[in-house]
Amino acid sequence: MKKYNVAVVGATGMVGRKFLEVLTEKQLPVENYYLFASAKSAGKTIDFMGKPHQIIELAEKNLEGKNIDIALFSAGGDVSKEFAPIFAKHGILVIDNSSAWRRDENVPLVVPECNADDIKWHNNIIANPNCSTIQAMVVLKPLHEAFKIKRVIY
Repeated sequence: MKKYNVAVVGATGMVGRKFLEVLTEKQLPVENYYLFASAKSAGKTIDFMGKPHQIIELAEKNLEGKNIDIALFSAGGDVSKEFAPIFAKHGILVIDNSSAWRRDENVPLVVPECNADDIKWHNNIIANPNCSTIQAMVVLKPLHEAFKIKRVIY
């Protein structure tokens, strides 16, 4: 089984730490984790997967030699707008949790339980809706398929 190299961008933030918690629970086939955050957090360590991981400053030069396959972004829209294209240019698949790419027609907005096929046309950036929208879509999709919903006031 292939093992992946995964980056978490915004690893020291609240959502980034939740990413780390879920990754610990899931025990995915990962070779290396790279935890990125701002210059302010760079050099600090966080305990993750039972060992200390040093925080890497989010900068293009720090992608060198890491062979990252997937980057989970949760560092805010401005950071995503600046750095997601840089990661994508390096051949890294970015899954962005901010609002930065949600309305970009060239970036698929994916809720896996609803439109997973849309990941087939990404350009190394995939957006996901906000948390309340994701939850609603999982329920609304089968209702729409059965009854053709025209409008939702939420």
